Amino acid sequence: MTTTPAPSVATATAAAATPSLLATLAGHHYTDPEIFRQEQEKIFERLWFCAVRSADLDKPGAFRTVRVGRESVLITRNRTGALRAFLNVCRHRGAQLCTEESGEVRRNLQCPYHAWTYDLDGRLVAAPNLQKMPDVDRGERALVAVALREWLGYAWVCLADEPPSFEDTVIGAAVERLGDAASLDRYRTEGLALGKRLTYDVAANWKLIIENFMECYHCATIHPELTEVLPEFADGFAAQYYVGHGAAFAEEAGGFTVDGTEGFGRLPGIEDTQDRRYYAITVRPQVFVNLVPDHVIVHRMFPMAPDRTVVECDWLYLPEVVASGADVSKSVELFHRVNAQDFDACERTQPAMHSRAYRAGGVLVPSEHHIGVFHRWVTDRLAGEEAPCQE
Repeated sequence: MTTTPAPSVATATAAAATPSLLATLAGHHYTDPEIFRQEQEKIFERLWFCAVRSADLDKPGAFRTVRVGRESVLITRNRTGALRAFLNVCRHRGAQLCTEESGEVRRNLQCPYHAWTYDLDGRLVAAPNLQKMPDVDRGERALVAVALREWLGYAWVCLADEPPSFEDTVIGAAVERLGDAASLDRYRTEGLALGKRLTYDVAANWKLIIENFMECYHCATIHPELTEVLPEFADGFAAQYYVGHGAAFAEEAGGFTVDGTEGFGRLPGIEDTQDRRYYAITVRPQVFVNLVPDHVIVHRMFPMAPDRTVVECDWLYLPEVVASGADVSKSVELFHRVNAQDFDACERTQPAMHSRAYRAGGVLVPSEHHIGVFHRWVTDRLAGEEAPCQE
């Protein structure tokens, strides 16, 4: 892997022609219910959305319901062990088929309203008096299927009638950030086990959370534990600022832990150049992937309202680490503190999005200029531009 050096005098000189301050989105982009509705329709309901960890559905009949845009999506594992996804709507009178967030059924999914019953592949198999209605086409009345792909050990769904290329829009995000897909593949995330999951209910717009994750101008101010382990972050340049760059651990840091003690040894697939480095990837529109030598952290965002976002965060380790009952608390605690600090900052920012002082928006300093690419991507999507925005 090629790593990009930290900012230099030459870099600063070359950027001298660019204004120091670039405009952000205007405040109403973070508060307006109509803009949020358009984002649900044109972003979350048209792009690939990371819905659930595949291993959470560990047997046939296991299911989970997930909010994707304005829709409830039902994901289940069928009798042959394959994952399937459907709109969580009975084809009879529109009742929600599964009302619980997660659960398990024996063989079929049954609507609690009129008992229309579907198998785990979505086919209508029974309903009261169905035998007396021979003209009913059971295939035509099947649950509405949703496109599903598995990657990194997660089920990704897309509500679009014609989903965009998964390779270009999802895997392509890793290539855009790391330089090649193999750099992420070496972590073998799909083979890791869940060591810890924490859910955060954040009173902030989803875009504020993404913007925060993409930059490190704030790191020296609010992340003392993180900058102890990753000292270059104290200079304000996030790892995502450079293609292929991973932030180096401090010399005295034994691992990516809250107290700098050692972790659990290096994941077997990663290369020497990836050891003792932290990499961060944003997969638009709602996933963060954090890579360190001994574990992987995955954030999934679920935008619920203009000013509310639920974030589910998974810490993933080698299966033998989890099976041994090893204490993962020191590595979990480091990024849990980072999450809490970041989300607190976003929640302190959200109220000001209504202020007349932020009516025209704010500004991005040079180490944040790459956030402008994200802003253009959002506005292009809302305007109907389908092509990804490139730097």
